[in-house]
Amino acid sequence: MSRSLRDYDEADVRVRPNRRGSRPRTKDRPKHEDAITGRVISVDRGRWRTVVAAGTPHERTVTAMRARELGRSPVVPGDLVGLVGDTTGRDGSLARIVRIQERSSFLRRSADDDDSTERPLVANVDLMVMVTAVADPEPRGGMIDRCLVAAYVAGIDALLVLTKADLRSPEEFLRSYAPLGLEHVITRQDADGSIVGLQELQERLSGRVSVLIGHSGVGKSTLLNALVPGTDRAIGDVNDVTGRGRHTSSSALAMQLPDGGGWAIDTPGVRSFGLGHVDPDELLDAFADLAVLAESCPRGCTHLEDAPDCALDGLVEAGEAGSAGPARLLSYRRLAVTLRRNDPWDL
Repeated sequence: MSRSLRDYDEADVRVRPNRRGSRPRTKDRPKHEDAITGRVISVDRGRWRTVVAAGTPHERTVTAMRARELGRSPVVPGDLVGLVGDTTGRDGSLARIVRIQERSSFLRRSADDDDSTERPLVANVDLMVMVTAVADPEPRGGMIDRCLVAAYVAGIDALLVLTKADLRSPEEFLRSYAPLGLEHVITRQDADGSIVGLQELQERLSGRVSVLIGHSGVGKSTLLNALVPGTDRAIGDVNDVTGRGRHTSSSALAMQLPDGGGWAIDTPGVRSFGLGHVDPDELLDAFADLAVLAESCPRGCTHLEDAPDCALDGLVEAGEAGSAGPARLLSYRRLAVTLRRNDPWDL
């Protein structure tokens, strides 16, 4: 006999069970307390190569993928990450990166000055090594100035390495950087193929995490092959028509220096180093002694040489910034002008 709607009550309701179970969803993520630490040494098509237990008998290379909970967080060479899953390093094994440790530094650039989109390069480095040749290809000071801005903003020390000094004296080029107090190493290739100046460079890199940056063809790969025997980074030549080097390294690679002497990260040869992601105020903050004095400047002061009523000139001349004040002010203004340029290709 048919029943009317009035004859139904709660007892007649049938609930279809949830196929995925009845456990409520939670926003709590696993803590992965069993994760082990590895250092990212390279990135290739969605896979990260890491080194675990570096410098110990248990050192091994572990390939990993990024866990979904990390989202789009960039993971770059130099990063220290937490790994779970298969961390044996056996052929075909794959671990997961579930955590990125807090970075001591993060070096970035943009495609050009009009593009504020950041392109992460490396993490946890404490020294930027700017490699340029004094000839073949011709040195381009604009590139060095831009790298200096990025280094100062990131809180990274800078070192200028001039290669191919056997082709031309570097003294004239160095004179333009003398006011900045920029440390430098000069290298040249001897008749027997050995690199003069390599030992001094090794001493500067020892115990540090360094990133090498420079145009293609300036000799970065040659230096790295000498610093880390067996690396076999491809060595390119210089185009006879354009006078610029051909790209040889296609991706960044972190390499352990011999005898546990630190790490060196090679980056692909770059044609430009955009600073669109850098705010001019960040540069002033990098010169803490000048930033304090700049509080006496009128609002909106650019602190450049032609800025009206800028207080920096008088205060620095009066010795408020110490004996290095004039050189520091010159260095700041030079880099500030570089930061305001709109042509990153003129390097």
